Amino acid sequence: MSASKILVVDDESDIRRLLQEILTEEGYEVEVAADASQARAARARQIPDLVLLDIWMPDTDGITLLREWSSEPTDGCPVVMMSGHGTVETAVEATRLGAYDFVEKPLSLAKLLRTVERALDARSRRPSGKFTGAGAGGIDGSAPIGRSRAVAQLRSELARLAAYSAPLLLLGESGTERETLARFVHQSGPNAAGPFVSLDSRTLREDSAAATLLGTGAAGAAPGLLEQARKGTLFLGDIEDMPPSTQRLLSGVLENGRFVRTAGGEPIALETRIVASARPGIVSRVLSEEFRRDLYAQLSVLLVRVPALRDYAEDVPELLRHYVDILTETEGLRFRRFSVAAQNRLRNYPWPDNVRELRNLTRRFLLNAGTEEIALEEVERELSAQAPADEPLVKHDLLALPLREAREHFERAYLQQQLMLCNGKVGLLAKRVDMERTHLYRKLRSLGIEIGHGVEE
Repeated sequence: MSASKILVVDDESDIRRLLQEILTEEGYEVEVAADASQARAARARQIPDLVLLDIWMPDTDGITLLREWSSEPTDGCPVVMMSGHGTVETAVEATRLGAYDFVEKPLSLAKLLRTVERALDARSRRPSGKFTGAGAGGIDGSAPIGRSRAVAQLRSELARLAAYSAPLLLLGESGTERETLARFVHQSGPNAAGPFVSLDSRTLREDSAAATLLGTGAAGAAPGLLEQARKGTLFLGDIEDMPPSTQRLLSGVLENGRFVRTAGGEPIALETRIVASARPGIVSRVLSEEFRRDLYAQLSVLLVRVPALRDYAEDVPELLRHYVDILTETEGLRFRRFSVAAQNRLRNYPWPDNVRELRNLTRRFLLNAGTEEIALEEVERELSAQAPADEPLVKHDLLALPLREAREHFERAYLQQQLMLCNGKVGLLAKRVDMERTHLYRKLRSLGIEIGHGVEE
């Protein structure tokens, strides 16, 4: 595969030279331009894969040049703006004109390289058509971070399904950043220019859910979320916690493709893409009829299983660097780096709360007083402080325990979960785990797992 071609446009020779050296060392093919006329000539010779464009230049400023390029037939080339005296207004204008992202000088090379990588990755998913500002600082709606096969497959699947308008269900554990993935789908799809509206299903109440979703009053008076997200995306988080009456209401809207406000009036066409999220346990709730089977089928026309962080642990070092960059930039926290030993330790941590836990843990390390390097000893202290000894398997770092104790923790958590899935029936449990019943009884007693009285076996 040929190297990606990057055009650096900046009137400061030191910056041009530095960026050319750094980006070349990273394996990119780099051309530089000192002003707008040289940039135009370089683009005329060959369209690059990415442009790094300074805003303040002597002849023609970067915003004017970006506006000029945005009016031309699009080539799908993302543009990252650079400025030492940026303002909110210039950033907004650059984004409106199609800039992918906006970085400030003095440049953080780590952030710049990450922005370059994300922009080129986004370009590969959208090889033609006008580029919209999907970078957003790498926080909301950014592509899944990582080089593992699991993350690459997730990125590819989300980008492919973004083109459709059918409902999409993101099935994954808590903390797997499902709303961020929903934003990525929204920004990668045909309705990217429309609104993205988010709702946590746990906040819905039986007495007000209809008004929240459908709206109240005359048309235009008090639109509900389905109207607020018109021509865009409505994200419904943790749908398994949705009240039964709301499940029935939403199923009817999806079935009919239209809805009526709670105060009545003319039917309103549903012109909103629904992206929902649920934890894996929703399947058992459907089977036990605690969640409507028809609504589950309607929301999972397209289904993506979001992997837990422990399934792509090789990406943990990259995620740690990513959140250090993000948190130092957006929250002004002091920069610190993880030592190799600390990164390796965290690669082997089970991450029960997934990416959310990694982000929060990184924030705590940056808030801690200490040397610039986060050493293994500091990581061990933090992990031991937040892991109660009686936590079940997925909440406990088994690598910190002796083998015998770790095995007991695993067996207890495993059998407790399996017993719950079997509704407390030991006979079914014996078949499920392939153990002779007498031996299973002894194992349950030795692990302190109680069996309810009168339970059918």
